Parts: sequence; C-alpha cells; structure tokens
Amino acid sequence: MANDGRGRRNFLKLLGGGVVLAAGGGGLWAATRDPAAARKPWEAAGEGRNDARLTALSYALLAPNPHNRQPWLADLTGNDTVTLYCEPERRLPETDPFDRQITIGLGCFIELFVMAAAEHGFATEVQLFPEGEPQPRLDRRPVATLRLVSDPAIRPDPLFAHVLDRRSNKEAYDTSRPVADEALAAIAKAARSVRVAHTDDAGKVAALRSLAWAAMETELLTPEALKESVDLMRIGRAEIEANPDGIDLSGPLMEGLKLAGLLTREALLDPQSTAFRQQMPVLKEPFDTAVAFMWTTTAGNRRADQIAAGRDHLRLNLAATARGIAMQPLSQALQEYAEMKPHHEGMRAELGIGADETLQMLVRLGYGPAIKASPRWPLETRIGSA
Repeated sequence: MANDGRGRRNFLKLLGGGVVLAAGGGGLWAATRDPAAARKPWEAAGEGRNDARLTALSYALLAPNPHNRQPWLADLTGNDTVTLYCEPERRLPETDPFDRQITIGLGCFIELFVMAAAEHGFATEVQLFPEGEPQPRLDRRPVATLRLVSDPAIRPDPLFAHVLDRRSNKEAYDTSRPVADEALAAIAKAARSVRVAHTDDAGKVAALRSLAWAAMETELLTPEALKESVDLMRIGRAEIEANPDGIDLSGPLMEGLKLAGLLTREALLDPQSTAFRQQMPVLKEPFDTAVAFMWTTTAGNRRADQIAAGRDHLRLNLAATARGIAMQPLSQALQEYAEMKPHHEGMRAELGIGADETLQMLVRLGYGPAIKASPRWPLETRIGSA
C-alpha cells in the first residue's frame, strides 16, 4: 500500500530550484495552489447525516488503501444494510495482480465502518463475500454486507478518537529518535486476528531497509509497474481536485515545474532521463530513515484472511497515531508479479515467514513531521450499485 508521491515531491524541489516564481508569478499564486477541496471529506466526516449508515460511511472512506485508489462502492440496501463492492476499474493489475492489496484496503474500510458505527451506538453484523469468494481476482460480486443493529450497550473503540489524525506518513523520519520496544509492543496489541511481529534492532532494521529499497528499485525499473504509478499521478491542484485519488503531487513547486516543462510523465517513465535518475536517492531517503519495522502474517491467504489483515492494519495505524508514531506501508517486496519474486522470497526469508503463512503487511515506523491528509472522493461519489 505504499505511495511514493512525497519522495518525488522532495526530489522535484531539488530539480526545480527557483522555477516557481518564474512560472507562477509569486506568493499570491503560490498561496492558491493547495488542493484543499480534495481534503473536505476529512472535515465532513460524521456531520449532518440523518442515516447511521451514511455517518459510518463518511468515516470509512478515510481508510488507508493502496495508491489511494479508494476502490469501495457502497449500495444502501433496505433501511439498515450497506452492501460493499469493489470497483474493478480501481484495481492495480500490474503491481497487485491477485488484488490482495486492494482487498486489504477494503478490510481497512470495513474496520473503520464498524468503529464509526459503534461510536454512534450501533453494532455491525459483517458477512464477507455473501455470493462467494472471487478468485483469482475480485469481480463485481459483493465484498461484504454490513448490517447495523442499534445497541445501547455497545462500547466505542478508544482508537476511534485518532481517526481524523491518522496518516500513512511517507516523509523521512527522525533517525535520532528511537521507537521504544515497549511502544512497538503496545501498538501490536491493537491487532485482533493477524500475527504481528516487530523489530527495532539496528542490524535487523538495516537489513530490512536494504531489502525494501531493492524491491522499490525493481518496481521503478519494471516498465508496466512504473507506468501504473505514473498514470495515477495527479499533478497540481486542478488535477488533484478533479480526481482526488492516486498519487498526489501538490503545491506551488509542482505546478511551477509542470508549467516549465520540467515535470512530465514522459520523463518519469524514462530510466535514462535526468529526472528519473536524480529522483532515486531522494526516493530512497524514507527507506533509509526507517527506525523500526512491523509486519503482519496470516495462516492462509483467502479473501477473508486479507480482509482481516486490512482490519488489523487500520487498528495498528491508529494505535501508532495515538502514540505520536508515524507509519508507512512498504509493500513492494510483498507484491506477487514475476519481477518481484526474488525480493518477495528474500523478504520472507529475512522475516522468518513459514511456508504456509502469508506475509500481508510490512510497515516502517518512526517519528515524522506533521503532514496533511490525503485527498478523498466525496461520500456521494462512493454510493451506488456495482
């Protein structure tokens, strides 16, 4: 579920120099480049809804998901039920050929829906894949039905208090600030279904940094995988607000570089271009500043296991947020396309994953800077029938 947009943004700051003033006309123009409209769903969560399902959905759509594709589509069935679908057009066929990561994202959505419903006095009856489990890829059959039942005795989840502050923080972390093993253990306790392991051992962290970056390099040098990401880049406020998903590259510098012709999708697709080659060390910096790692595994790899992995990833992310600790998924080495196989096997070996286990998530942790929320599609665009 990684997204390297902010690394590219930092690289482009180096590439662009003073081009913003020349291209954009100064501070007034720069002040208008923030795609604030694309973050409005974060401000609107829970407000002005006369249907508990809409209230829960307004929070659920803030869930983390791969490449910010927001693949969910909710059909309001009857008076108390949501039928959740995956929009096939929002999958990632090159880097996620079996839709495992997309399914994990849907699990994050389900967990956040359940937590939001509980906060407002409702239990949620979850039935996964009521028309059968789609394999080898997701299709238009429902992912889940979510039925709300009023329950005055239900106890809200304390983690819900951190939903609006939760981020997948892709910036460099402060390597002078260790993440205590006690904090990692406390975060791990938030999971309910998957097996969680973690490390802050310097040698182990260094090995995992190296393995994770090698996988990222392979993704960047695999044309089909790279193009999938570049095609999903939204450059500048207008693109982001028109399509508030994918990899956002926002701010005056991005738009200045675009206007100056220095930021093009063609250059980012060409490994021989100056832009491509000079981005590599800057994209590597977040990997090199991982202070600790945490990973989750399941005994199997059925769709239900992937949903469980997503539900627990959301909980782990919230538990880290509660402690002021940043978290970012590093998913490249976990991907299942042919070019990634050596890295997939190497990461499993390094982490001691058993032959019958599935490595579902790998995240880096540390103390990072405050960042803004990711863009989201408004709730009304995520309601419909498959």
